[in-house]
Amino acid sequence: MHISRIDLNLFVVFDAIYTEGGITRASEILKLTQPAVSHALARLRTLVDDPLFVRQGHTMSPTPVAHELIGPVRRAIAEIEGSLSQLSRFDPQTSQREFKIGMHAIVELATIPALMELIGAAAPGIQISSVVHNRSDFQTQLTSGKLAAAIDVLVPVTHNIHKQRLAGGKMVVVARKDHPVVQGRISLETYLAHEHVLSSTRMEGPGMEDVELSRLGWTRRIKLRCQNYWTACKIVSTTDLLLTMPERYARAANAPLDNQLLSFPIPMNARDIYLYWHASVESDQANRWLRDNLIASFDAPAAELGQTPTFVSSALRAPP
Repeated sequence: MHISRIDLNLFVVFDAIYTEGGITRASEILKLTQPAVSHALARLRTLVDDPLFVRQGHTMSPTPVAHELIGPVRRAIAEIEGSLSQLSRFDPQTSQREFKIGMHAIVELATIPALMELIGAAAPGIQISSVVHNRSDFQTQLTSGKLAAAIDVLVPVTHNIHKQRLAGGKMVVVARKDHPVVQGRISLETYLAHEHVLSSTRMEGPGMEDVELSRLGWTRRIKLRCQNYWTACKIVSTTDLLLTMPERYARAANAPLDNQLLSFPIPMNARDIYLYWHASVESDQANRWLRDNLIASFDAPAAELGQTPTFVSSALRAPP
């Protein structure tokens, strides 16, 4: 008989009768009526084709089959209770869990250092794994449990994927410290007169800043297209090229390079960043602990992520 057709509560009743030696006491322990306990025993007798208990005076004595069953039944009950207890009492101090979080490299730079500082000695046995994910399949990985959480820009998700906004921010311009023209501020004219690095994983197409510039009637010159902000920031530190990127990532990526971070010469927000998780772990204490700490890592003061850019205002007028 398949396990799906068996009422596992029957074995809880069986254990109580075996332990207490009778239906009356078992019903008191289980907080069930005596007829309910008797009915459960009758069903179990039919299931195993054995009386299980025979009355001897005021007690019910186990049969050989009952003696054979009690060990495996008690171990199974203890295993289930232990598993449920672990789930309901997640303790980061003693847990040995691994959490896989999907994110891109630049998000990792701005997130994982702060996260590890937050959890530190409070979670000595917990392992954090930052893994690259594709926007096309990260929902599947959340559903399957391969990912505990994912961090990305706002994307359409199904109803069983939950999300929370983590951060927004502004776009900034990155220039090398000793740039011959750009020092402390940048006008729109200067920005458009220079050549730029565009960081994109796509083979072609404009960056979000190019879309906004085009909407206002301006274009810039792209000298180099590279795959990630790390490379772009390094190139900027040794050339006169300019780079436009979200402020949060710019602070983290440019701290060791000593590049200038300047206000983008037109008002433009960076894309909001969201935390994603599956509905099935909404109430899971371990996943909630992870989410709380990820949120806290994004709440870290911006100055802790790197140097502070020089913010200036620029006139919004088209170049001559």
